Amino acid sequence: MLRKPMIIIFSTILIILLLSGIINLYMCLSVKKQITDKKDTYDAIVILGAGVWGDSPSPLLRDRLNEGIKLYKDGYSSKIIMTGDHGRKEYDEVNIMKEYAINEGVPSEDIFMDHAGFSTYESIYRAKYIFKAKKILIITQKYHLYRSLYISNKLGLEARGFYPNRTYSGQTYRDIREFLARTKDFIKCTYKPKPTYLGEEIPITGNGNQTNDK
Repeated sequence: MLRKPMIIIFSTILIILLLSGIINLYMCLSVKKQITDKKDTYDAIVILGAGVWGDSPSPLLRDRLNEGIKLYKDGYSSKIIMTGDHGRKEYDEVNIMKEYAINEGVPSEDIFMDHAGFSTYESIYRAKYIFKAKKILIITQKYHLYRSLYISNKLGLEARGFYPNRTYSGQTYRDIREFLARTKDFIKCTYKPKPTYLGEEIPITGNGNQTNDK
């Protein structure tokens, strides 16, 4: 009696994994050429959050910050958007990111903080609709760039991506998580829901200190 339900469950799981695999392949191939180190100018360098440990960036985030700061100093853009999770008073990615960049010589007025970048989709959405960026350079690890660039394309942004050329422990777990996240955001990009918060516009052409909350 249990055999037929088990076959149905197994078949359903197999179909879902197959569809997810096709989505992942399509997403990665569709944006592959947008990952480049070609010199260009952008409205903003967007550095995606990756967790903080106490008052310090996590190793992944520190590498993203170093890469973004280098490209800022090399003239790829005169503005940086630090986007991450600051949904709770006791957890604040973006102020730590900004402080790190200031300590590396980036002027405070050139750094915009997106306090409501709770997900990759929301960070990219807000870069366009809150900060009014049209052409962005996204900084994150390579496995994460494919999804970030795909979202950018679907939201109508011109985007390119750079990544820190480094390997990390625990990458298998992140790859599995990303496999599922690509499928989720593929569906989300079809409907284009609004993020958790929008708020008033803060154009990237202005002063980044407008985003300070301290």
